[in-house]
Amino acid sequence: MNQETVLIIADDAEFPRVVMTRWQAERTVPAFTLLTGELWNGAKASGFSLAVVGPLFKNRTATVLDKLESAGAPAVFVSTDSRAIRTVRANYPRVLALQQHDGWLDAVVLISTEILRRVEATARAQRAEHAAGARERDATLGRYMLEMRHSFNNALTSVLGNSELLLLEPGSLSAQARDQVDTIHTMALRLREVMQRFSSLENEMRFSEKESHGETRDIVPAHVSTV
Repeated sequence: MNQETVLIIADDAEFPRVVMTRWQAERTVPAFTLLTGELWNGAKASGFSLAVVGPLFKNRTATVLDKLESAGAPAVFVSTDSRAIRTVRANYPRVLALQQHDGWLDAVVLISTEILRRVEATARAQRAEHAAGARERDATLGRYMLEMRHSFNNALTSVLGNSELLLLEPGSLSAQARDQVDTIHTMALRLREVMQRFSSLENEMRFSEKESHGETRDIVPAHVSTV
């Protein structure tokens, strides 16, 4: 699993220091990226898992939170200003606003850790969904190949038969045409080998599936004997 990255945005250098120091006491510590409000431009919104926003100079809070909100990134906003907390809660539904009070560091780390877990769980679910979609596409392609195998073999047999008939009459073709028919015949033979391998693989998979089912049926549950 890739290490999660927490982006800390603050104009107060003490804020990221105390947050990272407190986080070091946890069993799982993410990687950290530190930026001031002036340097954060929202361009690398995909480069972190969570943003923790601390004290910012006047008028920068809205700019920073607007960019986080538009990027869809989870964020925790921390402030001593109760008015700022109310404003953020009213205008930024994706941002979790926490007012600094006794124990605020513990609260920030605890809540942030839960958000990171949710982010990772969501990412795992999306990867599983994509993998399931890929397997379903492969299964659909496999079923189509099975359905079309007989038609393909019939067409291939016709190509092989006609090319062989042409090759049996050397005087009816020019040297160049004979080479071309010979190439068609050779490629058709290779295609037949591919289809034979496909059929062999299908039989192997069915045999393995049957063996697996047989082993499952052969499992006898253990019984507890009494004296």
